Amino acid sequence: MVVSALSFLAGLLSVQQLPVLPDIQWLIVGGVAACIIAWLRYWRWLFFLVGVLWAIAFAMCRLSDRLPESVEGVDVQVSGVIADLPERDEKRVRFDFIIEDAGTGAGAATVIDPVQQLPGKLRLSWYYPDQPVKAGQHWTFTVKLKRVHGTMNPGGFDYERWLFTEGIGATGYVRPSPKPVLLGSDSSWSNIAVFRQLITDRLSNTLSNSPSLALIKALTIGDGNSITQQQWEVFRKTGTTHLVVISGSHIGLIAGLVYFLVLKLWAWTGWLSQSPQKVAAISAVLVAVFYSGLAGFSVPTQRSVVMLAVAMTAIILQRNSRPLNTLSIALFAVLIFDPLAVLAAGFWLSFLAVSLIVYAVSGRLGRIKHVWTAIKLHWVTSVGLSPLLLLFFQQVSLIAPLANLIAVPVISLLAVPLSLLAAVVMFVWPMLAGKLFYFVDTVLQSLWWLLVHLAEIPVASINHAPPSYWALLFAVPGVLLLLAPAGMPTRWLSVVMFLPLAFTDAEQPETGEINMTLLDVGQGLSAVVQTTHHLLVFDTGAKFSEQSDMGQSVLLPYLRSQGVAKIDSLIISHGDNDHIGGAASLMRGMPAEKVLTSVPQQLSGYAPIECAAGQSWVWEEVEFTVLGPQMAFVSENDNSCVLKIEAKHGTVLLTGDIEAAAESWLVDTYGEGLKSDVLVAPHHGSKTSSTAGFLQAVNPGYILIPAGYKNQFGHPHKDVLARYRQVNAEWLSSADNGAITVSVQDNALVVQGIRQTESKYWNVK
Repeated sequence: MVVSALSFLAGLLSVQQLPVLPDIQWLIVGGVAACIIAWLRYWRWLFFLVGVLWAIAFAMCRLSDRLPESVEGVDVQVSGVIADLPERDEKRVRFDFIIEDAGTGAGAATVIDPVQQLPGKLRLSWYYPDQPVKAGQHWTFTVKLKRVHGTMNPGGFDYERWLFTEGIGATGYVRPSPKPVLLGSDSSWSNIAVFRQLITDRLSNTLSNSPSLALIKALTIGDGNSITQQQWEVFRKTGTTHLVVISGSHIGLIAGLVYFLVLKLWAWTGWLSQSPQKVAAISAVLVAVFYSGLAGFSVPTQRSVVMLAVAMTAIILQRNSRPLNTLSIALFAVLIFDPLAVLAAGFWLSFLAVSLIVYAVSGRLGRIKHVWTAIKLHWVTSVGLSPLLLLFFQQVSLIAPLANLIAVPVISLLAVPLSLLAAVVMFVWPMLAGKLFYFVDTVLQSLWWLLVHLAEIPVASINHAPPSYWALLFAVPGVLLLLAPAGMPTRWLSVVMFLPLAFTDAEQPETGEINMTLLDVGQGLSAVVQTTHHLLVFDTGAKFSEQSDMGQSVLLPYLRSQGVAKIDSLIISHGDNDHIGGAASLMRGMPAEKVLTSVPQQLSGYAPIECAAGQSWVWEEVEFTVLGPQMAFVSENDNSCVLKIEAKHGTVLLTGDIEAAAESWLVDTYGEGLKSDVLVAPHHGSKTSSTAGFLQAVNPGYILIPAGYKNQFGHPHKDVLARYRQVNAEWLSSADNGAITVSVQDNALVVQGIRQTESKYWNVK
């Protein structure tokens, strides 16, 4: 069973490495091959091939439900239902919308051709809504849609992959005119999304002044939308993130409590026509399914429910079940239901955590000591999952065993059961529910105080470049050896096998050379320049809300993936949001030794230096020179810091948002001194910049355009692209290419986009 499940998993996983899916005729060939292999009884190869075929067929079906390019950017009228809890910030509400009707009826903006059907599920944003938006509501919207597209950066979150796994075929926003129309609301509690919405509304009313409202929502219904970035950072540093969401451990705990209570109560009643064990087992499974539904049926809860169902079935049928076989059945069930689960980090962390626990406690001799076993399990999961945590998040908590030793019993034995009890009671006895929530709030505030102080310890967590696959090949058997029973010979070798994880570093440029990455931050600018021992960040992208900015979502993950611990120089070209917006999050997460900017008043808390023409420095034989500004222009864009970088095999010019006036001044002042091999396009390729005289003076071989996909400004402008062609420059846009890297190979500059080198079949090419 175990080998078959792993073979099936390997087949699914192999498909996820493909840049392009095979044509449909290969499915037919694979089906014939599967029949032959089954006839020959090569069962392990059969499970592998079935996994491959199932993954391809599922992915083809999912990809077919995407927005047609011909409908992109067109106003379309859609009617449907809000599928789940909306996410809110100070500017907008975002929600998943299931289409029931499109482009029909009076007043429709566009009539949809039946051949060009819209995808069944959309991800919509409604800016400054004038009506409450809730799960289960039926609306008619006029929307402007675009194909699934997200920023794509090394070490960053793959938004397109997430949309693909969620079955979302397009994103867009609600148009204010014609006015959205609320058609009605689902009132049936059989709709789990409606029930989750009802609970979150009651919680918001009951706990309106509670500092722990966001945590209680997360623990009861899996709604983590209100948890702040600062709170998530504390949970990450202390290794307690798994306690904040409804995880498999929560499902198992609640099911166990229900099983124990029903078993005792049923036996006490004397109604023994049905076995108390059977009644208790069925009750535990039903409660587990319900609680998993409250969490949106995430992968960890799916795994927990399936494993619990297998274990309870064994009780009902009075059969013994082996832990690994139970885990294998759960693996099969999850992957058959959703083969794309292998793309989620939670899938791997969930199943491997349970596997490690089974490995660490099964078949061991001696009496069970519950306290010691609990301590041991925290240590096992913290150490055993550390290689994967480095791979997925480039961060490992060193105090996780201690933090979990305190937090697990508080959350699992107090906060979760009492929160669920109060959530049920508040529908019939609000006063009692308020008392229970007050106690939970007090407990969570005390725990939060402790976690904050633990997170402030300098060595609470470490950030490190992701390990290479060869390092993981050593680390995995190292984990197994380390967790082997006492007395196992050569256990000390496990420490040696962990060493490659610590010595995995990102490749650095040679002396006199640079690596530059123009990050994909949408409609904004951020570039990272590395020399052998130094690092410079030029601009930080935009800030969208208090919870979302490009410093947090793109820059920090990229820098951590490169093994960077500090920024030697941060340059903020000017004060526009799309250039300065991510600065605060960036410097909160990683120290910057020097800050240069043309708007020191906006960064006064970081002791900035005002950038001015003539400033220069040298790092490892690479010369950095600030060319401007020298005079105050009327336009703030023209006052952008301009930086020239001269390395052995190439020169780069970073220009911020300068326009025609500043370009003219630069040409008059420096002339041929502007010549550069790579130019980062001024002002995102706006028609007010990239003048012919400036381009002739720079004479670039490559022009990199930092612009957002289908941005509202129309960048890069068609006239600007024509001027780029006139100087015979090759241009690449971050909207089309993702992050763009500039490096030296064989003594020559190489410029390439991540979408061309690392994209998978679900990414927009």
